[in-house]
Amino acid sequence: MDIVLFTKLFRGCELEEIATTATDLGVDGIDLLIRPGHQLEPTAPERIPEAVRFLEGSRVQGPEGNTGRTVPARMPTERLLAGCAEAGIGLIRLGYWHYDPHVGYAAGFETARRQLDELERLAERAGVRLALQLHGGTLHASGCQAAALLAGHDPTHIGAYPDPGNQTVQDGREDWRFTFDVLRPWLCCVGVKNGGWFPADLAPSGQRRWRSDWYGIADGMVPWDEILASLTESGYDGFLSFHSHYEVPLTQALAQTHVDLEFVRRQLAQRPVASVA
Repeated sequence: MDIVLFTKLFRGCELEEIATTATDLGVDGIDLLIRPGHQLEPTAPERIPEAVRFLEGSRVQGPEGNTGRTVPARMPTERLLAGCAEAGIGLIRLGYWHYDPHVGYAAGFETARRQLDELERLAERAGVRLALQLHGGTLHASGCQAAALLAGHDPTHIGAYPDPGNQTVQDGREDWRFTFDVLRPWLCCVGVKNGGWFPADLAPSGQRRWRSDWYGIADGMVPWDEILASLTESGYDGFLSFHSHYEVPLTQALAQTHVDLEFVRRQLAQRPVASVA
């Protein structure tokens, strides 16, 4: 398993700071966010190889990217995938197909399937692999929902990106064993974060409201010790992408990320690596 650091927490920072931090944390690489308002934008895919070469010059690999793409023809996706391929980014996270109750599940599902078909063709042409992340408010919030969208798609070109933290604090919670089992043919990356729920205010009706928040990897509701043991024992060799979605100053978020990394590394070191025939 390679540990990569998702760069969303570095909004407003230069690539130099990302490279220095990644080196200090000792991660294996970067999960590079390519979205408007960040270091790289999808409208300028020609900058992606240059940015990755800069990171590599600082001994930081950039094997994974995040583009937010769902509509193949938007800001031409083909050029964006080609820019990632030229940079050596082999895995690219897709965007989200949101559930709209006014459209309905069936119609939304058919649209998502058509777009995934076209994205798969573009990925094959570019020589990259796309990843569908589990995320709240979407048609792929749970393992079962994501598997329905991925059915029939070649895992060589489109993979699954389970995210137990999202499933805990959003709307796709299910037994983590089921999530990984049903997505196993496509499994390529796992989002690493943790969170939990706490009682909040009362509604005028008297109904108790509940709120969620992000916690340290060892402190939330996701049993990461069990999940990491299972991934290791199964011979999983994909990415672990650290998200660090802490709503605190960057220095504080990085301090917590260091603690999170140490916890995960300790869990991995305690488990014998499975022999894969």
